[in-house]
Formats: sequence, C-alpha cells, structure tokens
Amino acid sequence: MFTGIVEEIGEVLEIAPSGDGVRLTVRSDVATQDAAHGDSIAVSGVCLTAVDLPPGRFTADVMRQTLDMSALSGLTPGSRVNLERATAAHGRLGGHIVQGHIDGTGRVSEIRPGDRWRVIRFSLPEDLAPLVVDKGSIAVDGVSLTVSAVSDAGDPAPWFEVSLIPETLTATTLGAREVGDQVNLETDILARHVQRLLRFTPPGSPGSARSEGGRS
Repeated sequence: MFTGIVEEIGEVLEIAPSGDGVRLTVRSDVATQDAAHGDSIAVSGVCLTAVDLPPGRFTADVMRQTLDMSALSGLTPGSRVNLERATAAHGRLGGHIVQGHIDGTGRVSEIRPGDRWRVIRFSLPEDLAPLVVDKGSIAVDGVSLTVSAVSDAGDPAPWFEVSLIPETLTATTLGAREVGDQVNLETDILARHVQRLLRFTPPGSPGSARSEGGRS
C-alpha cells in the first residue's frame, strides 16, 4: 500500500528480457535505504517487488500483463521514474490510499503554464471516466493528485485536469511531461468498490438505477 507521495526520482539503468516480460533495474538512493528482498516499491505508480538490491539500485520483474496495461512498456535506459516505498502502518497518510494497481493509461493532452502553478489536462479511457470526480483523488504516475476539473458525463473524449504546485513539478517526473506523453492512472479505490457494488444491486431494489427511475 502506498500514499502517492513520491520519495525520489529514480533512473532506469537496464531493461532485460525475462520470459514474456522484462527485468527492470532502477537507480535509487532513498527507496533502497532500508529495502529488503521481496519488498514492494512503486515505480511510476506500479507496485513492483524488489528481487535484487545491489548498492544504490534495485531490480524487479515486470510481467507481460503489467507491460500491456501500463506506461512501463515505454521505458528505456535513462528514463526517469517516480519511486515510493510501501507506507509503514505507523506513518502519516499524506496523499491518499494508493494500491499500485494501475487501472490503465492516459495521455497529456494540454499544458497551461502559470507564474508558479501548471495545469495539465489528461485524457483517460471511457470506462474510467465515471470513477474520476472533481476535487477527488487520482494517482498519475504514482503521484497523489487532486482533480481540479473533469469532462462532462457522456463526453466521447473524457479528460480530467490537475493543478500542480512547484514542489510537485520539481519532486516528480510530472514537471517534465509534454503533450502526447503516456501516463499511468490509478483511480480512487473507494470509487472502484462503489462501482462494483452497484453492479450487484438487484434490479428494482432500493438504490438501484431501475428503482430510482421508477419513482420519477
């Protein structure tokens, strides 16, 4: 479990084929300080298991499914990635509950710079649009962010915006994002649970869509 508060920006050192996936080696100073074999480290929002920990780096296996549904497939040696260790049970929840289980990817569609702030608009898949709400939480490349604007329901090209403060722009990879870049998205776990529960609500029962429609 993570909080979406990035601890450092790491650098991809090596990507080696491993079965139908890859073995990823990342340079890290902070995330490896007290890490042990088998520990979880979020790499740009994707929860990976450290299998090797030489000084100042760690190696993790990335399966094909993860590559297919995340932006990790686009990494190359030299790519910069956001890193966060799993949160300790006694630690502060500075961001929001992040699992490191990516829902899909989006792309930077617009960047509006300001004097100190920067507003970035991201596209997102249609099936994720209902899970993103104004002033709600979302993790973009593992960064816990507050949604500042969303597209209307039914928009054929859904999007959301975030407003980034100087600290976020410098402490994460989001400050270097450009229009067209692909990013990892993880929606709020509470929204995902509610959506799933509603799918099991029997038609005609209190709270179901059909029941609500019958009252009008």
